[in-house]
Amino acid sequence: MSEQVALITGGARGIGRGIALDLASRHWKVAICYRTSEAEAQQTALAITERGGQALAVRCDVSNPVAAKQLVAQIEQTWGHIDVLINGAGPYHRINLFEETVEGWNEMFDANLHPIFYLAQAVAPGMKARKSGHIVNFSMANADQMISQPDVTAHYIAKAGVLILTRTLAKLLAPHGITVNAVSPGFIDSGSAPPEELAGMTKRIPAGYIGTIDDTVAAVRYLLSEEARYVNGANIQISGAWGI
Repeated sequence: MSEQVALITGGARGIGRGIALDLASRHWKVAICYRTSEAEAQQTALAITERGGQALAVRCDVSNPVAAKQLVAQIEQTWGHIDVLINGAGPYHRINLFEETVEGWNEMFDANLHPIFYLAQAVAPGMKARKSGHIVNFSMANADQMISQPDVTAHYIAKAGVLILTRTLAKLLAPHGITVNAVSPGFIDSGSAPPEELAGMTKRIPAGYIGTIDDTVAAVRYLLSEEARYVNGANIQISGAWGI
């Protein structure tokens, strides 16, 4: 059994689940955290074990800094260490900026940006002590363009912040043998967007088709590999050339 340990937020379904199952096929120990998707989390945990990994499914609201720190401590106590942190949780809602509420605005930052800070702070000491580790953060394909986004404003700003935080963490942690990179999906058939929305976007994607979970999983697999040991602070777009 591999001694490699990963923590994946948003790992109960979609892209996070795909990453979890990919690691499980290589006999990793995989902890997935979820907030509301208990049934899906249990199904994913079962699938992890069926593929040869070990699973731990934990309900946790990682937008709470205390809960995020406790989550990391729980996994380290259970399995001894964390080699990989995948910040995959990233909900969004579509609403015009002038119809947005204060609560909705704050929710986008609490869900998409702040947990990366909390969890990175929590896993960094163990990774630094072992002189190894990987952190992968999820942004979005056009977040580096700094363009107007009237209907997903807070979410977009948070995802742009993810890229800045990724680069900052990379610079701080690289001297300790740790890589920190971002993956920025475009339109991916992950179950998070309505099929009709995806179908309508196809004509705007230069590649001419919607991406799959496997496309994104492959990018993460590369970033966790020895081949990517010198890749640090990068942002890989998985978008079929959309959003560039």
